[in-house]
Amino acid sequence: MKIVVLDGYTLNPGDLSWADLEKFGELIVYDRTSLNNDAEVIERISDAEIVFTNKTPVSKTVIDACPNLQFISVLATGFNIVDSEHAKEKGIPVSNVPAYGTDSVSQFAIAMLLEICHHIGAHDKAVHDGRWESSADWCFWDYPLIELAGKSIGIIGFGRIGRKTGYLAKALGMHVLAYDIFENEDGRCVADYVSLDYLFGYSDIISLHCPLLPDTEGIINRESIKRMKDGVIILNNSRGPLIVEQDLADALNSGKVYAAAVDVVAMEPINGDNPLLKAKNCIITPHISWAPKESRQRIMDCSVDNLKAFLSGNPANIVNS
Repeated sequence: MKIVVLDGYTLNPGDLSWADLEKFGELIVYDRTSLNNDAEVIERISDAEIVFTNKTPVSKTVIDACPNLQFISVLATGFNIVDSEHAKEKGIPVSNVPAYGTDSVSQFAIAMLLEICHHIGAHDKAVHDGRWESSADWCFWDYPLIELAGKSIGIIGFGRIGRKTGYLAKALGMHVLAYDIFENEDGRCVADYVSLDYLFGYSDIISLHCPLLPDTEGIINRESIKRMKDGVIILNNSRGPLIVEQDLADALNSGKVYAAAVDVVAMEPINGDNPLLKAKNCIITPHISWAPKESRQRIMDCSVDNLKAFLSGNPANIVNS
């Protein structure tokens, strides 16, 4: 059996092992494969039966050109890079890795918030630049420092990651508001479910943890920002297109939004003309919420289990059944 990993570097830059996949057959791992060249993808899959991909698209053209293909496994939760419906028509199951990043992504959301509140990186640099040593006072701070206890955080999307983020926020003494079309008792243990309008109007911090759907695309926009408190903080480490980036940049520059932190943007890698790059008080990180080693190991383990399940005749985590 021939197994091809199209873009393995992001998952495993060298600190994990592919050994468990090697047990199933001839394994070829490419660090990167073109995101817009079907011919290269076809050449690399060739006569393989099993394909793993992270962000390299597996299109209808690719599927039709690779007649030996039996199973496609996405090394992530999102599977839109695979034409899963066409794969279904061809009898090819497509699997993904759900729920691997609950702890890491929620931790990162709170880390972004704490950086906004304390500017630890900037103050560390100031000390290393000698400013504390030469200070006339016994301490100094360059930015307003914010205490979170007693403030309200509104979380849009209250699934596993949203609830864990709410749990962490509650531990910091915050009042947690949540909006989700599916309410449940687990969520009520952490938050008060409210309408979206209420969440916009009463939250000091808004954190996005919802999937990208037609109803959520651009949910943060000029009109929704108008309904928010002056000085609101906005966090997004879910999906970039949830935010209309020019509208958020305008609100940051006007002061309506005090600060924002995003780990995702609409086009990734980020374009140099993205308006958030020049917006005031905007932290941007390169889509790394998911990337702690522990989280990536869970992806690896689940992907191996997905292959085992397929080969045993009981495929798991199938997104096109």
